[in-house]
Amino acid sequence: MTIYQFPQRALAGLLLLLLASLASAKATVEDYGYPITDRFVATIVGTPEGYEADLPKNIPFKKRWINIFPERKLPDVIWYGQEMIYAEALQKRPAPLIFLIAGTGASFNGAKNQNMARAFYKAGFHVISLSSPTFPNFVSSASATGVVGHAERDAEDLYRAMEMIWKRLDGDIEVTSFNLTGYSLGGFNSAYVAKLDDERKSFNFRRVLLINPPVSLYNSISLLDRMVENIPGGEDNFNLFFDKLVHGFGKVYKDQDAIGGDFLYQAYKAMDLKDEELAALIGVSFRLSSGSLVFTSDVMTDFGYVKPKGLVLDRYANLTRYNQVTERLGFTDYYHDFFYPYYKADYPDMSRDEFISAISLREIAEYLRNSPKITVMHNQNDIILEPGEIEFFNEVFGERATIYPFGGHCGNINYRDNVARMVATFTEGAN
Repeated sequence: MTIYQFPQRALAGLLLLLLASLASAKATVEDYGYPITDRFVATIVGTPEGYEADLPKNIPFKKRWINIFPERKLPDVIWYGQEMIYAEALQKRPAPLIFLIAGTGASFNGAKNQNMARAFYKAGFHVISLSSPTFPNFVSSASATGVVGHAERDAEDLYRAMEMIWKRLDGDIEVTSFNLTGYSLGGFNSAYVAKLDDERKSFNFRRVLLINPPVSLYNSISLLDRMVENIPGGEDNFNLFFDKLVHGFGKVYKDQDAIGGDFLYQAYKAMDLKDEELAALIGVSFRLSSGSLVFTSDVMTDFGYVKPKGLVLDRYANLTRYNQVTERLGFTDYYHDFFYPYYKADYPDMSRDEFISAISLREIAEYLRNSPKITVMHNQNDIILEPGEIEFFNEVFGERATIYPFGGHCGNINYRDNVARMVATFTEGAN
């Protein structure tokens, strides 16, 4: 059994459909028609049917594989992760190209990236869709170190993959300009990738859009980890709460034809969750996401964090005990006990607090302030921002910031006004 196959991963994938987002307008948007004002409900429910953008159901969104490090020999237990998987949807005529970067723990073909791909393909773009650096396949196939979360090194890994994908496509399609966007952590990554591109100039991105990014990566993961504390009875009742979620989703699923925004809304109503339980639901979804990341990174580096150092696991190994451990680990545990010790040797003079401060958009605030091609869409009540952090975007981006009054974290990604604004960011003023 692989780390992707243990029983709770099925729900993890479903829960991750709940999380991520978009936003759009000028400073704070007034007379906004998105129907959900509660930040937790918006994050979970997303955009109810009837409010979504009108997008094509089918586009030529094709899965592709590329071997980033052909010399790399993976540990046998993750033998399947050698090649990076991504997707492309290409026009048959000259067109601008846009790279999409998924949010925390999400894949290239997650719901958010697919919806964005449909929107941009409809608008006439070539689309390349990439997984988050925190997605296990990216960790094993595209991360130079196998330990992700380092803003600059993640950007280098993404940029390397983008360059190799473009080298494969160059000559087969005609590109009129290169563009970049990402949501949540993918928005954060996009800022650092844009800065790297200004130095290396492989693409000379015309426009870059950051959608619901964190300001401080550490602050945001700490907020998400603390949400698990809202489980009734505390974290010791994780399994009980998880069983309740499974039962609730299962009960609603029997009466639904498909899993989508309306299904999640019906599930939310049927389960009658209180605010604390909504926060716990969000925390659990990210906790499950962090589990695969931690295990994959530990195996890749033989760091000895979850798996004993030096122990060789083959592809038939029973991973139950490791799954039980990773379920109890949050992103902040990963940061303090694995990520920081791993990179400490490269930055011997930096304290733990200095390292935390460096993994932030504040670190590149002057670059963002002086780069007119970079814009941001965000929500005033985003759950991944500490109080006052939303002001960072107003102060740094000014009129290039579109702040919606509500929408939670990526809850309004499919709302028709948001999608229209997202596309307009890249099409207004284009030749």
